[in-house]
Amino acid sequence: MAFFRDKFRAIFYIKETPHRISLAFAFGVFMGVSPFLGLHYIGGISLAWLFRLNKMVTFIGISVNNPWTLVPICSGAAWIGAKLLGLNQVLPDVDWKSISLLNIISKFTELDNFIVLIKQMMPLISAFFVGSFVLCVPAAIASYFIIRVLITRYRKIHDTA
Repeated sequence: MAFFRDKFRAIFYIKETPHRISLAFAFGVFMGVSPFLGLHYIGGISLAWLFRLNKMVTFIGISVNNPWTLVPICSGAAWIGAKLLGLNQVLPDVDWKSISLLNIISKFTELDNFIVLIKQMMPLISAFFVGSFVLCVPAAIASYFIIRVLITRYRKIHDTA
């Protein structure tokens, strides 16, 4: 936790304009909240490289979605997506009595079972994707303005002192 706190503080000392720092952070937040689980850091750093933004600031923005915030962000995204898509039930009914380790393994090893599993999970997957995109855009916009204000105020206070 101290690592991320120290890296966040380092944003204020970067020798770039508040706009570019805020933009890099916003790109990071966008990718961090996006539905591309497992690709957040690769996508965010690629965007930073593409737009020639500060990669460390983007990395910090991506880290908004971390092990402590993953469940609330993903759950909120799935809930928002379900509401927008008009879905009443996103999880399939589960026969808890027939669950065993072999059944679970067979769902992932046999192609027919895997396809059935994906079809059953499609309402949840689609709700998650829609909700994540709905969340990541305003989160990125809000983070841009928040970071820009913070950096501008910090620099104004420390330049005059």
